[in-house]
Amino acid sequence: MSKVAIIGGHGKIALKLAKILSDGGHEVFSLIRNPDQEQDITNVRATPLIADVENMSTEEITAALNGNDVVVFAAGAGGGDADRTYAVDRDAAKRSIDATAAAGVERFLLVSYFGASLDHGVDSGDSFYAYAEAKAEADDYLKKSALAWTIVAPASLTDDPGTGKIRTKKQGADGGSVSRDDVAAVLAEAIDTIETTGQMIEFVEGDTPIAEALA
Repeated sequence: MSKVAIIGGHGKIALKLAKILSDGGHEVFSLIRNPDQEQDITNVRATPLIADVENMSTEEITAALNGNDVVVFAAGAGGGDADRTYAVDRDAAKRSIDATAAAGVERFLLVSYFGASLDHGVDSGDSFYAYAEAKAEADDYLKKSALAWTIVAPASLTDDPGTGKIRTKKQGADGGSVSRDDVAAVLAEAIDTIETTGQMIEFVEGDTPIAEALA
């Protein structure tokens, strides 16, 4: 079983992922910036680590990640303020990628979104622009790293119960929605599926069991 560090550990997807992983026997360390959230982390049988990656140096993040086998970057500014979106979704992600390499951790999973790319086409006046730019740059930075990376890129998120089935872009998906339950399940499956290394998995709810879609 692996030791998995989840950056942005109090997010909805991150909490679901921590529970799946801990239930499966993995040792999970959830990095959070608010000590008031520690009980939510222990409730899913993960270990809370207070670590504000938005304001930590690469060296400080490295120290927090030492000893893990896998890092999952699930942090996000949550939209709204463009400066903070760049600070978290781009800059903190890049530092975390560098820190993962410095800590000797080979496996890195990054949560992005369906359609993310450097030529995303979002107008600079659109409120979504900062997020699209930040994610595109973080994705590109990870792809150019020496890490064994996987980018998990779901379509619009819902709080519907998971189905355990998805449809990937490679299978013809061109947009739609998917539950947070299923995004967490895709992340968990991707951690142990070697075929996902070096892949950007764009997906929506579908008819193919997750394990089969990722194999």
